[in-house]
Amino acid sequence: MKKQASRIPKAVEQSSVANVLQMPHSSLKTGNSRRLRGACGILAALMSISIPVTLAQQASPQHPDVVTIHGTVLNSAGKLVGDAVVRLEQKDVPGAAETKTNAAGIFEFSAFRTGSYILSAEKSGLRSRATAVIASSPGDQKQVDLVLDDSGVIHTGSSHSSQSSAQAMEFADRPTFTVAGVADWTAAGGHGSDIPLQTSEALVRETLTLKPEGPEHSAPGVSGGASEANESESKLRAALVSAPRDFVANHQLGDFYLQVGRYRDAISLLQTSYQIDPENRLNEYDLALALKGAGDSSQARQHIQKLLAHQETADLHRLAGELDEKLDDPLAAVHEFEQAARLDPSEQNYFEWGSELLLHRAVWQAQEVFGRGVKAYPKSARMLAGLGTALLAGAHYDEAALRLCEASDLTPADPEPYIFMGKIEMVAPNPLVCVEQKLARFAEQQPENSLANYLYAMALWKRQEQSPDEPVSRQVETLLTKAVTIDAQCGDAYLQLGILYSSQRNYEKAIGFYTKAIEVNPQLDDAHYRLGMAYERTGEPAKAKQELKLYDEIRKQQADAIESQRRKVKQFLVVVSGQQANP
Repeated sequence: MKKQASRIPKAVEQSSVANVLQMPHSSLKTGNSRRLRGACGILAALMSISIPVTLAQQASPQHPDVVTIHGTVLNSAGKLVGDAVVRLEQKDVPGAAETKTNAAGIFEFSAFRTGSYILSAEKSGLRSRATAVIASSPGDQKQVDLVLDDSGVIHTGSSHSSQSSAQAMEFADRPTFTVAGVADWTAAGGHGSDIPLQTSEALVRETLTLKPEGPEHSAPGVSGGASEANESESKLRAALVSAPRDFVANHQLGDFYLQVGRYRDAISLLQTSYQIDPENRLNEYDLALALKGAGDSSQARQHIQKLLAHQETADLHRLAGELDEKLDDPLAAVHEFEQAARLDPSEQNYFEWGSELLLHRAVWQAQEVFGRGVKAYPKSARMLAGLGTALLAGAHYDEAALRLCEASDLTPADPEPYIFMGKIEMVAPNPLVCVEQKLARFAEQQPENSLANYLYAMALWKRQEQSPDEPVSRQVETLLTKAVTIDAQCGDAYLQLGILYSSQRNYEKAIGFYTKAIEVNPQLDDAHYRLGMAYERTGEPAKAKQELKLYDEIRKQQADAIESQRRKVKQFLVVVSGQQANP
């Protein structure tokens, strides 16, 4: 359930420049697919070995094979820096090319061959992180933005990779708690009878899948269409055939397979590269990612431990945490995520740390971490969603709803915050501030979204229960009817239509909708119960008895499943300052 680590292996230090330059290396992006969950749902390194080239500082439009590397230099506040020295180096080429940014903070280099380069900037004693740039094909134009700070750490990545350091909040205050151990968690909610708790658990699982916004977090893959990818694979395979024991040929093809998610194919090639040069840390990091992707968490963890022994970085600690969680060692995982946040208090590291705490029911501590994350990254919708979920887990319904409403304002077109707030609204004891208004916007913006109509109907109905109003009842009916018209598999909307007609004592119509709900989802226990009650009222006791029997059986199955799921979750034992460990 945890997310795949972003390929930004900061374990490569300055002394390993030669290793960095041996190979192309492009970003393996984090997926950003948005899934509509809940009531209505199942709720580039593409080149042959480069030849050493001479660097030129001016682009030449007469040469179509020119590779251009350009970008900007910024300070830690995000302002453009003029007259900064920008340095470009390539493996096996003596010396380096230098240029300066103009008054607008812009620089440009060009080279007449593809290859791997290291780019850095410096001014007034401040240096940027050294950034590896891969020019994989003639005509490439690479944009890289460099941020001046006092780190000077070699960094690999793609465009805008160094911006996160400028955005991160200094990790100054120590947390008020320590995770000291774990215990089995099996006594929560009385065998699944606590609906708010079940909703909280479901939202926790969904929170773990939330992805950061922006194109830099798009799904893994190779740019271009299938034909372009196939052509790239053919070239890389041909290079490997001509030099089967060449490090770069094996790594490049393995790197290609890693990017497109063919982990097993990547492993054999990256292992060959590892045998040829076991000290190349970039290759070892890629091998760990491929092993993780293929499900071999134990071997992946061994490689990450070796890299951490050489140099501690936030990215390595975060990946170690993900692997520890998969290996059923959440205590080690949460300490790795905390260390990652200490080394680099980025949005991603705060989110991972808070999510791990929340997953293992350290609710108040998750609220603290997500709260810090929101303060550092107030424009992060998923951080607000994480905080909202943590607040729900602590039964702070109104505060949870407010955080989700804020998240929906940041990303009005994203369905996730609306889905979260809709679910919170349904389990809260009273109507929540701001939710109805935001769900109205959701339904208005996405009128053909079945879930948008359903959730808005449920928010209206909740207010209707407190102050009955005939026009509102008609609007609820219209929205629910629209939901099932758009999506005939929206079982919960059929159920709610049945409840609506039953409240009007129209039992015949209610029976039809309850039956339809069960056809869509035979495990919808509430539909069986209410159908049984409707049969009782219409004088059909045999049918009523059958439905109530099915209801009891389903409830038992669900209770067993919830109990089994909870037994797999280890609850953190937390020591708060000056106190003993408490769950």
